[in-house]
Amino acid sequence: MTADTKREVERKYEATPDSRLPDLTRVRGVSAVHDRGVTDLDAVYYDTADLRLAAAGVTLRRRTGGADAGWHLKLPVAPGTRDEIHAPLSDDVPAGLAALVRARTRGAELLPLVRLRSSRDVRHLVDARGTLLAEVSTDTVHAERLTEGGRAAAWTEVEAELADDGDPAFLDAVGKRLRKAGLRPSRTPSKLARALAETGTAPPPRPEADRTAGGHLLRYLREQADQLLEQDAAVRRDLPDSVHRMRVATRRMRSAFRTYRKVLDRSATAPVAEELKWLAAELGTARDQEVLAARLRARVDDLPDTLLLGPVSARLVAWSAAGRAGARERTLAVLDSDRYLALLDALEALLADPPLRPAAAEAPGDVLPRAILKDHDRLATRVDRALALPAGHERDLALHAARKAAKRVRYAAEAARPALGKPAKRFGKRVKAVQQLLGDHQDSVVARDVLRKLAIQAHASGETAFTWGLLHGQERAEAAQLERELPGVWAKVSDGKGGRL
Repeated sequence: MTADTKREVERKYEATPDSRLPDLTRVRGVSAVHDRGVTDLDAVYYDTADLRLAAAGVTLRRRTGGADAGWHLKLPVAPGTRDEIHAPLSDDVPAGLAALVRARTRGAELLPLVRLRSSRDVRHLVDARGTLLAEVSTDTVHAERLTEGGRAAAWTEVEAELADDGDPAFLDAVGKRLRKAGLRPSRTPSKLARALAETGTAPPPRPEADRTAGGHLLRYLREQADQLLEQDAAVRRDLPDSVHRMRVATRRMRSAFRTYRKVLDRSATAPVAEELKWLAAELGTARDQEVLAARLRARVDDLPDTLLLGPVSARLVAWSAAGRAGARERTLAVLDSDRYLALLDALEALLADPPLRPAAAEAPGDVLPRAILKDHDRLATRVDRALALPAGHERDLALHAARKAAKRVRYAAEAARPALGKPAKRFGKRVKAVQQLLGDHQDSVVARDVLRKLAIQAHASGETAFTWGLLHGQERAEAAQLERELPGVWAKVSDGKGGRL
């Protein structure tokens, strides 16, 4: 299967059959409006019986007619912005597209649920050089539910879609002109959403979180669970930073379960937290390889040519490529595993019926600060222990343990920030500085181990190990400098615990 991706930025407006487009040449930058004629489109939308894709704002359709006939999977990026992934026409859902929504369907069958037939009257907005700025279409839509008795609906809408690499502000200007002509922004984000609402059952709304400590924490955990599912597709597409974002979502949830155990019963969250720990470790294979490769590449690039003795760059490239290939393969295997899908099921069940404890009913300002400061005390113990040790392996291990504790405090403060405001933001910022310093130190420890192995390989191949040894020395010096800086950075957090929460 071959597929390509397009970033779709659009705005939708409600219209009537009698609606007329205003003169769009009066929009700043538009020199001419070209009538491109009417196209008939026929699309069948697929989803699970319980509308799991629609609930997440994801659409999967098979469309004929127009210039881009085929299968289209649309993944939300931001309000009004989606990534549209195309695949050629086929009778069944393409395996590649099904894989991108597997974390949401989890074995449930993808069924044809809605058919939309549209008559699209298209106009192109171009500038003085004839460059396309946006496409504005008037769509007359007929929707038919393919289940639940086959109810039907019809409507007219206007859609303005930005040209590739265009400025979204241009759509705002177009929208202003359309609103002056009496058109109003659509109350639904997509044609499918409107079709579902008017022909049958729409996806159930997300549960409303109350203002208690429990409600606040559940809102945060659901945001992280959503991020986990969104990044699943991004990781499968090999998008930049997607593995890191997915890993952070797992860590934030696990940290919240541990920190706020007075809010959620830890006996119920512990099994899910353990599986999140497993997933984060598996994802770490790819992420750690990526970060380390970038660090070593930067080290090599900073050296003058006179100190690059032997095929240093070639050996580093070979090491990086081998590690990345293995890490990518392993990551995809994890996402395709039954264990991963079981984790997603368990997480969904936990958030649907949360094991709330009595403190969950209290105000966030009474419960959350106590939990954060308890984690802070744990961090203080680890930092003090590390600073009391002499430089060497034992201190490296102690600093790594402190780094993990700092990350937990930072995530706890981030989770509480919507409820606690500026004090939590300030506190989290100071803890983040400690975490980053300790993270840089740990990266140096790991880099030294890899550099030693590369030096051994070079020596065994008859190459000089001079450059690898030089890089090893640079890493050791940087680690020593970070250790000297730690007391001052830590003092900003430990002095009054970073300010009152």
